Amino acid sequence: MIQSIRNFNEAAEIILVFMNSIIPINTLFIAKNDKCYNQIEKVINKEKVLLELGDNLPFEETLCKLSVDFGNQILVIDDLEKSELTRDMVVTQQLGGGSFIGIPINYGTGENYGTICGLDTNQFDFKEEHLNLFTTMASLLSYVLDLDRANQEVENLSAPMVSLTEGVAVVPIIGTITPKRAEIIIQSTLQNSKRLSLKFLIVDLSGLERVDEEAIRHLMNLVSILKIIGVKPILTGIQPRHAKTMVDNRHTLGEILVKNSLQSALSHIGFMLVPN
Repeated sequence: MIQSIRNFNEAAEIILVFMNSIIPINTLFIAKNDKCYNQIEKVINKEKVLLELGDNLPFEETLCKLSVDFGNQILVIDDLEKSELTRDMVVTQQLGGGSFIGIPINYGTGENYGTICGLDTNQFDFKEEHLNLFTTMASLLSYVLDLDRANQEVENLSAPMVSLTEGVAVVPIIGTITPKRAEIIIQSTLQNSKRLSLKFLIVDLSGLERVDEEAIRHLMNLVSILKIIGVKPILTGIQPRHAKTMVDNRHTLGEILVKNSLQSALSHIGFMLVPN
């Protein structure tokens, strides 16, 4: 069965499981660093538990830092006790030797996210196909990182609040309302409503692509929250097909003020659009 991947976290987990089925190294892991600390985000151990999910170590003391410093290429250390890079490190003494492989996971801008690595306390015979696997998976994860960042930017801009006049603003909702996007819209709307001291907020739905049971529920939550904080919501631009969906799902707008256009909503409030 085809499994959809919604974000970097899910992609990282699936990729690590896939790699574990191919490369017989004891430990595979993905770590994230903030230049100060290195945290294990995903890990699979075979026989020995060398790392655990959530382990957090000073970045400077980790093998991952060596991988990041090595640049956009794979770092392979066949023997941690013999390599000049690792023989004096505390982590080598703790492991008692072994092998390491790692490659950075970077954003398209070159900014480092972290690393994808393999670790074993025994000597591991790294083959060409293992190196190619790590390189390919790091490139794939980098691509997913950029997609995640782009999606976040789009979601943050997908429901901008436009101040029309003192106490009145409009929020155009465009596209599809997903749970994550609904949360962003609600949080952004609450913050801006307070900042602008709103009395009326016009929620324009003319650009909404799809309305289902979940979308209606999120919309009703937004309206209810606005009422609680003292902002009167006005819905505009409800398309006939969306209105039918609402009726089919037995949702009524009740006491919510609904107008067919932004102009009629403003007229209700007491404003008139006149030609210049």
